[in-house]
Amino acid sequence: MTVTSKMNSVSRQSMLSRLGPGGLLYAANKIIAVACKDEERWRVKSEGALFKRWKRNNSSAENTSPVPPVSASPASQPSDLLKFLAINALELSAPASDALLKSRSSEWFQLSGHPGSLAPAGPGTVWKRRAAGDHPGHNPERDAYEALAACPHMRTAIPRYYRDLEYDGEHFIELQDLLHGFRDPHVMDVKMGTRTFLEDEVSNARARQDLYEKMVRVDPNAPTEEEHAARAVTKLRYMQFREQCSSSAQQGFRIEAVKVPGQPPLTDLQKVREPEQLKATVARFLGNDKRAQRAIAARLREIRSLFEKSEFFREHEIVGSSIFIIYDDERVGAWLIDFAKTRRLPKDVKVTHREEWQQGNHEEGFLYGLDRLINTIEAAELSETIIEPDVSR
Repeated sequence: MTVTSKMNSVSRQSMLSRLGPGGLLYAANKIIAVACKDEERWRVKSEGALFKRWKRNNSSAENTSPVPPVSASPASQPSDLLKFLAINALELSAPASDALLKSRSSEWFQLSGHPGSLAPAGPGTVWKRRAAGDHPGHNPERDAYEALAACPHMRTAIPRYYRDLEYDGEHFIELQDLLHGFRDPHVMDVKMGTRTFLEDEVSNARARQDLYEKMVRVDPNAPTEEEHAARAVTKLRYMQFREQCSSSAQQGFRIEAVKVPGQPPLTDLQKVREPEQLKATVARFLGNDKRAQRAIAARLREIRSLFEKSEFFREHEIVGSSIFIIYDDERVGAWLIDFAKTRRLPKDVKVTHREEWQQGNHEEGFLYGLDRLINTIEAAELSETIIEPDVSR
């Protein structure tokens, strides 16, 4: 393929127009500098400025402004070769470019369920802030990612894990940006399990007025007569009520959010709980793409098989984790994410990840939910596909 043909895409022309000739000259020089440096040194040099920009913009690139074009004389107009080098340099120097930061997909940040917890860290990576309340010496999510990255069965089912780091007094882990490489994708975040709270979170049996008030705001008829009289409910009662309001309790999963091209994210899905409602939501996400439907179901069956073979999951309860599903016209992907509530099981406890939870048995229903998620995706009724892209993971 010639250099000129490689320059014909709309996105590259857009970048060229933003940067201008002077910016192209800078980008072409940047690729040489970056190529001569160790990746870790490059990250250390770049991460501070990017982190500060993310912090200033509250984890969103929506308010960033494109880099103004630099004026140049006709004599400095770049050649096609220089343009080609510049475009390749853009991928390597993305963290330093506000224009590229603005253009990068941000659906993962929006759909993660933890606004402000994720920051773009570089081309293809993100930083995730340590969960609130974790002891400085105890980081369950980092420990889970490190263990899973070393597990031959699971390393392909999670985002790539890079490192644990501290910056400006805060602790992060650096992970693969799952959206990197997708073009205008469909995205769905699915919270897994019949139980999404830790057992020690509900060990206190004291009835609380604030939780009663939260319950009646959602459903005034939910409290029992005794609870109405006391105007208080326990945290266990409230947490189970919350699971029953969604599809978590009955189906073992709930759809947290959906993003389809050209539309704002759908995040008000807590009451989508009946099987037909779930299938309709999945059909909306799939956009009548039957090939993507088949590929996603196959990928989820693969994840289930890997999960069942993994020693890590035999020894841990997987609470509050999600499956993140993405597809575009060319690719499909699905990964396990969110391990902040993953805990090692007591030595005398074994779980199937499918049995009903009772206090002390540590069952969380992850595989129960995955079975039903696969069935829901396969059963979603789609109309005939107009365009059948070559979909592969």
